[in-house]
Amino acid sequence: MKFKGPIFFSILIIGFLLAAYYPKVDDAQKEAVLMQTILNGFDQLHYRPKPINDEFSQEVFNLYLDRLDGGRRFLTQEDIEQLQSYKLKLDDEAKAGNFGFFDRSMELLDAATKKARAYYQEALARPFDYSVEENFELDGEKRGFAKDDAALKEFWRKYAKYESLQRLSEKLEEQREGKGEETENKSFGELEQEARESVLKFFDDWFGRMEKLKREDRLSIYLNAITQIFDPHSEYYQPIDKENFDIRFSGRLEGIGASLQTEGDYTKVARIVVGGPAWKQKELEEEDTILKVKQEDEKDPVDIKGMQLNDVVQLIRGKKDTKVTLTIKKVDGSVKDITIIRDVVILEEQFAKSLILEGAAPGEKVGYIYLPSFYADFEDNNGRFCSKDVENEIAKLQAENVSGIILDLRSNGGGSLRDVVKMTGFFIENGPVVQVKSRDQAPEVLRDVDPRVQYGGPLVVMVNSYSASASEILAAALQDYGRAVVVGSTSTFGKGTVQRFVDLDRTIRGYNELKPLGEIKLTTQKFYRVNGGSTQLKGVTPDIVLPDNFFYIKTGERDREYAMEWTEIEPVSFSQNVMKVKRLDAVKQRSQERVAENAAFQKILENAKRLETQREESEYPLQLEAYEKLVAEEEAEAGRFDNMFEAVVNPNVANLKADLPAIEADESRKARNEEWIKNISKDVYLRETLQIMHDLIALQ
Repeated sequence: MKFKGPIFFSILIIGFLLAAYYPKVDDAQKEAVLMQTILNGFDQLHYRPKPINDEFSQEVFNLYLDRLDGGRRFLTQEDIEQLQSYKLKLDDEAKAGNFGFFDRSMELLDAATKKARAYYQEALARPFDYSVEENFELDGEKRGFAKDDAALKEFWRKYAKYESLQRLSEKLEEQREGKGEETENKSFGELEQEARESVLKFFDDWFGRMEKLKREDRLSIYLNAITQIFDPHSEYYQPIDKENFDIRFSGRLEGIGASLQTEGDYTKVARIVVGGPAWKQKELEEEDTILKVKQEDEKDPVDIKGMQLNDVVQLIRGKKDTKVTLTIKKVDGSVKDITIIRDVVILEEQFAKSLILEGAAPGEKVGYIYLPSFYADFEDNNGRFCSKDVENEIAKLQAENVSGIILDLRSNGGGSLRDVVKMTGFFIENGPVVQVKSRDQAPEVLRDVDPRVQYGGPLVVMVNSYSASASEILAAALQDYGRAVVVGSTSTFGKGTVQRFVDLDRTIRGYNELKPLGEIKLTTQKFYRVNGGSTQLKGVTPDIVLPDNFFYIKTGERDREYAMEWTEIEPVSFSQNVMKVKRLDAVKQRSQERVAENAAFQKILENAKRLETQREESEYPLQLEAYEKLVAEEEAEAGRFDNMFEAVVNPNVANLKADLPAIEADESRKARNEEWIKNISKDVYLRETLQIMHDLIALQ
């Protein structure tokens, strides 16, 4: 969540001290300043600061190694032994701003990567013997680090063989079924060679991307191993990472309006954003390859072949009304220059939108609001805020005389705390929404102070295990007030903490050659329900639980390392007289009976049990016949659950009259809308939620 306030100035003092201590800087000094500023910031501002001691050192050591080589594909136990001497020294290094451990880990990883490249190239140079009975363990934690170079070489032989076996098996299957002219009339040897060549390209591309990583990219991994032993939501952001975060948070950016992707050494256009500058200019198209980028004040363009995607993005993004010229290669091979005037790009797919759904009873119209995140644009006076957008959607739905409203917060990861407080107030007269507690301070109660009730009718809130943070605040508040029925997974994500960004550039006076340093996002507060309970770890338990694919799998905050503990504080007084959910037990009982008789939900439960079992099965045979038998069994089992959501269960889904002109005005927007309606029509969870809404209305 995003906060701004006077607490920021306390860290400025730290910056002034550091500025005096480092009168002249180079790259090593920049990293030292970065490390010490981060540590001081966490000590000053984090909700749960940690002493920088030997325990801290061990935790960082273990977490960093897991981040550095979690798949156990590169380093050996001998490499780890060389790093063991640092295990209790990282606290001392951090305080001194030294990076001896990090530097040594990079030397070992670089050497290991070179060895691994040689190992897989050697393994893929000749045909594999697929008659040998041997197995390959995919799970790095189960496998552990290879004992020595010989064991690492054997791992890469098996890994290359496993990847080749996958592709060979698919080619043989296509040949048996007569799929694709490419596999027809080819010998086993030819197909096997093609499989190895495909794996060689896959590995070469992967290693090529790793080689392009800069020191600062790798350093971010180390710095985040430090920040995330405080808690999993505290992070260091490079400037480009923070820029991307702001775009997701606000739904706007300044640029050309194109999504890019890396393909080998080249950057290609993956998508053109409707309404953006590139879309308006009409020359840049999906699948175009960008060769060079030139700014309007530069004489020569920059050749971007082999450049990291983040670096390409930084070249192409820019301030509104500035020009950028792209040298692009079309699909037909032609090369041309395209000049685009940058502008503000609005990412419409990230904003709230509504539909009209047919209820469970004849003539029953239910409003449906989809909210993908609690977005807020603090940088633009005319920026989009989710609270205002949802208020508008509510007004449009009421104009259509809906009988009830469903607010869909599934997979909504949260966002603006200010907006969630305002939004909760749309459904109650006024009162407390959430309690926010800072370190060593009494809780602050955030209230809806607006006596207006934008919507006073029947309300259902949909959540799942990926509904987090602000989503949990809204669901919890409306549940505690008895204002809505909460429907969804066994529990929400369980993120009950508030984060604040600190711009590290502003913590250092002068020394512009150091900047930009990036920012830190650190946990400064925990939030609590009005009833005193925290959503941390436990999340929000819906009033009505619907089975999903994660029904038997532990997910969310409780599955993350160094997550903060669940705690409880005193409740606050709260009440509302808009509409209270009555006979919830009866509504719940009716839903349980329907779910028990619903073939789709019972199949979902079966699939959830299969996925739970499958998580533990990570070893595969490398003998062709045994592999194909196992894959056939898995596919047959998985095939039982294919097309679970293909049937239309919500037949009458309609756009709001007020939205139709904008949708019809653009073919791309129209196509995306049709796809959305198609998906909604097949949503079995929404079907049951409509039934719940009907019961809620009938039993009121």
